[in-house]
Amino acid sequence: MRTLVIDSATEACSVALLEGDDCIAGEYRVLGRGHAEQLVPMIARLPGKGQAGRIALSLGPGSFTGVRVGLAAARALAFVWQAQLVGYPTLALVAAMARAREGALAVAVAMTGGHGEWFVQGFAADGAEPRPLASLRPDEAVAATPEEIVAGSQAEALVAARGHGRALPLLPDARCFALLPETALLARTTPLYGRAPDARLPGGAP
Repeated sequence: MRTLVIDSATEACSVALLEGDDCIAGEYRVLGRGHAEQLVPMIARLPGKGQAGRIALSLGPGSFTGVRVGLAAARALAFVWQAQLVGYPTLALVAAMARAREGALAVAVAMTGGHGEWFVQGFAADGAEPRPLASLRPDEAVAATPEEIVAGSQAEALVAARGHGRALPLLPDARCFALLPETALLARTTPLYGRAPDARLPGGAP
């Protein structure tokens, strides 16, 4: 099956076109901002303008705007092409990229979150999730992360604060989608924001 992969949940923005597990084309950029302007042209530059029978989308956590931009593009293309739409957690892809470099080892992922917090999660050597996703203050993230290998945008900061381990400063890359275990794919494409909303309705309801 041909798969279009869209990953715009972090400061990196990437797209890829896969035939089975083979990446036949892709583009990766670290933008910081500007995902809304860059994402669709990046897809259009892929062979056949990226058309595929399946679209895989990074669901976050990460930038609220980046997650929503990717979701809007993926849903629109899935509707036009009558394509299957699946999602995957951003941190799961970073963990899979780390295992591809370091071997089948346990790995933690630490990514920039909101309000000075970090998104952190632990992954076993087979990609299972022994520790769920959490949004923590840096000191809490350090205390909660026992894995020697730490990947992600805040990996170097976490390892430095902890005083031991190996840091892999990775950002998610759609071209590495085939590294994800099948168990990471989600049929329900609901955004994973990773933390409670800041705004609440009167009475305390989100």
